[in-house]
Amino acid sequence: MQSGFPSLLLLSHLLLRDITLQNESLPIIPAQPRFTKEIKEMGRGKIEIKRIENTTNRQVTFCKRRNGLLKKAYELSVLCDAEIALIVFSSRGRLYEYSNNNIKSTIERYKKACADSSNSGAIVDVNSQQYYQQESAKLRHQIQILQNGNRHLMGDSLSSLSVKELKQLENRLERSITRIISKKHELLFAEIEYMQKREAELQSDNSCLRAKIAENERAQQLSIMQAGTEYYTLPTFDPRNYYHTNMLEAAANYSHHQDQTTLHLGYDAKTDSAA
Repeated sequence: MQSGFPSLLLLSHLLLRDITLQNESLPIIPAQPRFTKEIKEMGRGKIEIKRIENTTNRQVTFCKRRNGLLKKAYELSVLCDAEIALIVFSSRGRLYEYSNNNIKSTIERYKKACADSSNSGAIVDVNSQQYYQQESAKLRHQIQILQNGNRHLMGDSLSSLSVKELKQLENRLERSITRIISKKHELLFAEIEYMQKREAELQSDNSCLRAKIAENERAQQLSIMQAGTEYYTLPTFDPRNYYHTNMLEAAANYSHHQDQTTLHLGYDAKTDSAA
C-alpha cells in the first residue's frame, strides 16, 4: 500500500501537468458580452454629435479625445514628414499644444503663407484690371484710326495730312476706283449675257407661236375649202322647176272660181229649161 501510493501521486501529478500544458497551448478567447447582437446593431447607427451636458463625462471625453488627437498628429508628422502645430484650449481655458517643430516658427510660417495668398489674389486682380484697361485702350485707338481713315476717304479732315500721306491716300483711292470700275464692268457683262440669252429664248418662243398660228390658219382654210366643195356639189337652182307661192294660190283660186261658175251656169241652164 505504501509503495503504491507514491506511484499514484506521481501519476496524478503527470496528469495535472498535461492538462496544464494543454490549457496553455489553447488560444485565449476573451469573454464576450451577453448582448453581442444588440451592441453590434447599436454600433451600426449614427452617433449624434452634440455637447455633453454632464461635466464629469465631458471632462473625461475631452481627455480621451485630446490624447487621441495628439497621437494622430504625432503619427502624421512621423509618417508623412509634415510640419504640425496643434493648439487646444479646454473649456476651463487650459492650454494644450503640440508641435514637431518650434510652434512659434510654425505660426509665423502660417501667417506668411496667408499673407502671400492674399497678396497673390490682390496681384491677380490688379493684373487683370490692368490687362482689360490696356485692351480697351487698344480698341479705342483702333476705332479712332478707322474713323480718321473713313473721313480722309470722304475728303474730310485733310489739313492734318502731309504731302506724302496725301499721295498715299490718292493711290488708295485710285486703286479703289479701279476695282470698282472692274466690278461694275463685270456685272454689266453678266447682265448683257443674261439679256442675250433671254432674247434668244423669247425669239424661240415667238417662232413657235408663229408656227402654231400658221398651222391653225392652214387648218381653218382647209376646213373652209372642204365646206365649199360640198356646197358646189348640190344641184343648181332652176327657176323653171319652181313656182311662186302666189302663183300656185292664184291658180287654185281660179280653178275653184271656174267650178263655181260652171255650177252656177248649169243651175241656170236647168232653170231655163224647166221654164
